[in-house]
Amino acid sequence: MEPFQLKSETRLHLSSLEEEIPGLIAGFTTKNGGVSEGAYEQLNMGLHVLDDEQKVLENRCILGQELNIPLQRWVCGEQVHGTNVHLTIPEDAGKGSTSFDSSIPGVDGLLIHEADQLLAVAFFADCVPLFFVDPTTRIAGIAHAGWKGTVGQIAREMVQKLKQAGASLKNMKVVVGPSISKENYIVDDVVLSHLSDEQKQKFTVEVSKGQYLIDLKEINVDILVQSGVFRHNIEVTKYCTLQDESLFFSHRRDNGKTGRMLAFIGFEKQKK
Repeated sequence: MEPFQLKSETRLHLSSLEEEIPGLIAGFTTKNGGVSEGAYEQLNMGLHVLDDEQKVLENRCILGQELNIPLQRWVCGEQVHGTNVHLTIPEDAGKGSTSFDSSIPGVDGLLIHEADQLLAVAFFADCVPLFFVDPTTRIAGIAHAGWKGTVGQIAREMVQKLKQAGASLKNMKVVVGPSISKENYIVDDVVLSHLSDEQKQKFTVEVSKGQYLIDLKEINVDILVQSGVFRHNIEVTKYCTLQDESLFFSHRRDNGKTGRMLAFIGFEKQKK
């Protein structure tokens, strides 16, 4: 069953987890329903691409209003295709939400506690979003896993940091979000050199000399399982950012000049 459900033209929600975990807010934006123009039409969420900054901020405000979580409660990492994970603190509120330069530097993974009332967000246009939540301790997180982050095992790093923060491994839920599919992602020997022989055999297919299809989604699933996450607690979307052109931007499909979707996870503000 597909874990993501389209709730409006602007976003899909991680309905499978939201229904299971009261108060959780998690999802992934589409490219529709915003104000950006040209190559970034319509709902570009990325401040680090060559879009009009004010239009991007207006797009972000659209989502903030729909989720009832203002940008002042968002927190963003710089996203350098690395494996560093940051456990947020209340003082991180708003970092990266209105300017790229204020993003938490050198970070591709974010963890949040429900009590801090932050919304962890990350940006994508083919790379793999990984959503994490422990329903018992109410700790959640988001990771940006391109091919470098995937082979560098940011998924394992997220699990380790979650455990250090008090999350329970046996309760941990993970969802692999919309990203480029194996059928549409061709890489070369440079990428393959970072994989084990077992990973090459299980998750790649040679299509011509030095050219291979690679399944980033399933590599991340394998790393999660090897890190101790139960396979039945991992869900994988069927959405492909390159193939589902009516919904998503795609760096590969759009030849590098394109917008960014936003993945988000957090908790509703508790009523007093």
